[in-house]
Amino acid sequence: MMNELTTCPYCGVGCGVKAAVTGQQLIAVSGDQAHPANYGKLCVKGSALGETTGHHNRLLHPIVDGQQVSWDKALDETASRLQSIIDEHGPGSVAMYLSGQLLTEDYYVANKLLKGFIGSSHVDTNSRLCMASTVAGHKRAFGADAVPGCYADLELADLLILVGSNAAWNHPILFQRMQAAKTRNPALKVVVIDPRRTATCDLADLHLQLKPGSDAVLFNALLLHLVNEDRLDHAFISQHTEQFSETIVAALSLALDLSATADYCDLAVDDLTRFFDWFTAHDKTVTLFSQGINQSSSGTDKVNAIINCHLATGRIGKPGSTPFSLTGQPNAMGGREVGGLSNQLAAHIDFSNPQMIDRVGKFWQAPNISRQEGYKAIDLFRAIETGEIKAVWIMATNPAVSLPDVNRIRKALAGCELVIVSESMAATDTLTLADIALPATTWSEKSGTVTNSERRISRQRSLVPPPGEARHDWQIICDVAKRLGFADQFFYQHPVEIFREHATLSGLDNNGSRCFDISALSSISEEAFDALQPLQWPVTRHAPAGTARLFSNRRFFTPSGRARFIPVVPRKPEQQTSSDYPFVLNTGRIRDQWHTMTRTGRSARLLQHRPEPFVEIHPEDAQQLSLMEGDIALLHNPIGKMLARVRLSRSQRSGELFVPIHWNDQFASAGCCDSLIQSACDPVSGQPESKQGAVAISLLPNTWQGRLLIRQPPSALTPSTSTSAMLSPDYQPPSDYWVKVPLEHSTSYLLADRTKADDWNGWCHQHLGQAPDIWMEDPEQVLFRGCHIQDGKLQWVLLIGPDNRLPDTAWLDQQFAGPVTPDMRRQLLRASASDAQPVGAVICSCFQVTETAIRKAITQGCRSTQRLGRQLGCGTNCGSCIPELKVLLEEE
Repeated sequence: MMNELTTCPYCGVGCGVKAAVTGQQLIAVSGDQAHPANYGKLCVKGSALGETTGHHNRLLHPIVDGQQVSWDKALDETASRLQSIIDEHGPGSVAMYLSGQLLTEDYYVANKLLKGFIGSSHVDTNSRLCMASTVAGHKRAFGADAVPGCYADLELADLLILVGSNAAWNHPILFQRMQAAKTRNPALKVVVIDPRRTATCDLADLHLQLKPGSDAVLFNALLLHLVNEDRLDHAFISQHTEQFSETIVAALSLALDLSATADYCDLAVDDLTRFFDWFTAHDKTVTLFSQGINQSSSGTDKVNAIINCHLATGRIGKPGSTPFSLTGQPNAMGGREVGGLSNQLAAHIDFSNPQMIDRVGKFWQAPNISRQEGYKAIDLFRAIETGEIKAVWIMATNPAVSLPDVNRIRKALAGCELVIVSESMAATDTLTLADIALPATTWSEKSGTVTNSERRISRQRSLVPPPGEARHDWQIICDVAKRLGFADQFFYQHPVEIFREHATLSGLDNNGSRCFDISALSSISEEAFDALQPLQWPVTRHAPAGTARLFSNRRFFTPSGRARFIPVVPRKPEQQTSSDYPFVLNTGRIRDQWHTMTRTGRSARLLQHRPEPFVEIHPEDAQQLSLMEGDIALLHNPIGKMLARVRLSRSQRSGELFVPIHWNDQFASAGCCDSLIQSACDPVSGQPESKQGAVAISLLPNTWQGRLLIRQPPSALTPSTSTSAMLSPDYQPPSDYWVKVPLEHSTSYLLADRTKADDWNGWCHQHLGQAPDIWMEDPEQVLFRGCHIQDGKLQWVLLIGPDNRLPDTAWLDQQFAGPVTPDMRRQLLRASASDAQPVGAVICSCFQVTETAIRKAITQGCRSTQRLGRQLGCGTNCGSCIPELKVLLEEE
């Protein structure tokens, strides 16, 4: 057995992973204790990485027009169709849509091919959906897309402020570092600013549950408070900044006193006063912000409103003092380094300097280099819709789920002349729309680098061979480039060759004029690259070991060398409620899932905590709408609909709803929340306003609900909307509402429908291919239980009832593991053994500890999270379940 070091492919924390490999198989993962991002800790998603690898549901062969073909055929078709479109319509008719899941080396060659050689600047990335407002805010304030601080600042601060960030669920390892810092320093103050009471509030000394969209008003008011209290760093402002006076004038344009500010933000005056006083009193302040700030039609202004307060007090470039953006994806920053955004060329060189464009063109030997910005994500897909863009190459992302107004996106892709998708999984919503599907490698198979939220470059290493015919993205791009006539410039044989070129380009005419510079690595050997230890850029001859903090020298990358205050005039969200659509819709991530579930959805344990799409609603709102816990709700507005299970929560503000972003057509009948979000964007960053929809909600009527557990879906009856069944292998039950939940030995489907079946035996025969072997039915109570046994093994079980109070699936799933005994036949009709106890919801996914087990332990004397951890293990790994453990302790 070998232990290999690599990096987690999920959030932007960039945790180091130690992987145990035997032969050619990954058998276990654990945290890398030497990695400075996580020091051996992993969250539940990272811990489950080994469960999301393997050949199951992988795209294993190239597919062209629904037919499996050879790689040569697929590459020839890709190149010839692209060339034909370019010849007829010009380079601007071709686009790429990339992903923070790609490695930096993949990103680099994709950007080089399109912007340098094809001559189209329409290259954008799904980072536009999560980080673009921060990028724009940093560039306005600092003159560079540069995160000033580092993770160590969390341990050095006296005040932590989390704005629009549920770090406990979305960046759990950083949250653990915050918890540990507060344990070591009880005087550390923590403020959470969020319309929802999330798990992160468990750490907070103060929760400001403000009105959605009022963040800029809050931070403008804080800035004016600092002025009025004369708590400014006058020397820093005068010597190292500009536009301070203009910024104060803008803040005064909506000048509100303390009471009026509290009223606007819907906060208590005492809470607002406490926040202002704490910020004033604590020089060592770290303000962490995430999607609650970025995903707004005024997200860039909100970022700058936060930065303005740090600049006014000189809290930047110092240990324990920094604004800090928490990145969504593992390589969102690496993609920006190489030009993955459409308004960048490469190496943090943009399109504003014609001389530098020429220098990059000469460096690349690229005769067709782009000279102007391309379309940002939303405009890019609008150009596909209008037919201006005729071909799009989508890599490692799922825009048919993740982009706002997703039904419009799907229609645009369906009408596009050429859709090429490089993908590792066999079934995604985007892949069903592909003309050409190219099987790509994924985590544990590919080798290269990623950059985390603190500018730390780490290695992802190849651990196991690719399945089937999957190839690395950089190889696929180079093979197409060669067929387009660019063989000499796409000669790479190893990722290190790409990395060296990328590092060399970062130093091109730089001399300290651009913040991003890793030129000290431009001659790195293959052996040194393979052994590369995590380090933070800039990495130059003056800082060969990297740079922890930026701007400690008070030098910025604006033309004047000074940081800019940005005047911010707050604007309301574009998506506003109305009498017909009275609820504000907030969207976000949940603890155990990642983006559109293409990988995490393969792990049974990651779907036990929140197994289906849900909508959180305040109990008083639910009562007025006659909605109860566990009901199925219909959310709708003029552009789409979503079906979700109701969860009553006083953590929600009245008049507001929360839904998760992850579900898609592979896992639910109507679980995609982006069908409800309009494509309103920030005018500076182009980032969509995903945190502020407007919807109506009502009960979805149904006469029955059910659970269907299947050993193997009946492929002969599998419906398929794609051009090939190979691209849509999953079974989709014929009911108004269904959700797929992988289990250890079977696949479970949660069902509901408004139409009562007159003959459940006939329903089974029609939709499952076989009538039940044993069954029981009570038509008056709308009860049915039946199962099919073949060769002594259970094939499927169907449980029907009038509502969602159905037997637990744990015992039933175990029955798929072995032969069916005579006693089991009787127990199957009860849907449990006589001594089987319901296990309840899984609270701790790391160790699969259920609510029932936790409540039992509490009643037996475990009266603290520590004692529960010692007895059951819950809360002792990633710690994300600790807030829920505390709730159970309070209830018991």
